[in-house]
Amino acid sequence: MDLGINGKAAIVTGASTGIGFAVAKELISNGVAVVIAARDRTRLEQAKETLLRAPGAKVASVEVDAPDAARTLVNKALTTFGSIDILINNAGRAHAGGLMNSGEDDWTDMTAVKLTSMRRLCKEAIPHMQQKRWGRIVNMSSIGGTYPNPKLFVSHVLSAAINNLTKSLALEVAKDGILVNAIGIGAVATDNWANNMLPAVRKNRLEMSSLSDDEVLARISAELTPVGRAGEPEEIAAIAAFLGSARNGFVTGDTIEASGGADRFM
Repeated sequence: MDLGINGKAAIVTGASTGIGFAVAKELISNGVAVVIAARDRTRLEQAKETLLRAPGAKVASVEVDAPDAARTLVNKALTTFGSIDILINNAGRAHAGGLMNSGEDDWTDMTAVKLTSMRRLCKEAIPHMQQKRWGRIVNMSSIGGTYPNPKLFVSHVLSAAINNLTKSLALEVAKDGILVNAIGIGAVATDNWANNMLPAVRKNRLEMSSLSDDEVLARISAELTPVGRAGEPEEIAAIAAFLGSARNGFVTGDTIEASGGADRFM
């Protein structure tokens, strides 16, 4: 399918690994010039080198701390590629725990990474999209924004806020030719899962304490996901690329569930 975005420019945050990297790769394969952003310089440069191996790839990288990076990222896209047409807000991580064992620092850090950075990037990019009367924004959320799990209290409260931000913003900018959607993601095999979710699973499920990461993820996915497995980053990337493309002209303000049919993943 020709997505009709050859020659456009995108920003993808949290793009050094996992879903963000897969989205950047998918956009590049469709002729999009991409600015990738992440906090870890080594991983970011490795990702850039890998992405540049694709024929005709145009990639710039910015090492940033997401909440304070909005203007820097948009300026990088404008000065390097001349426009900002597609924004993929993927920065964030999971946080396991309920209200009573989540501290103020957890709320501050998670809100900054997941919600504040998204809000600021949208606000910085939208005026440039309005000038061209074309733009696409895709916000990565979680199925927990619709089906909250108290074991992931902070993450899922913020996911609900992302879904609301997405709907509200879509209504505000639809008249300008800008479409805004979110993806409600379930269990996907990424470093985020390995680093932030699996330790909590092992703590709560002692029978899994000696299993490898792959074995834990496979068992949890088989238990909780109707399709019987975890998702792959490339599957989320395909959805994001469509939502961020010219082929999507009528879907906006929606949160597309990509969870293998699950309403929880822990």
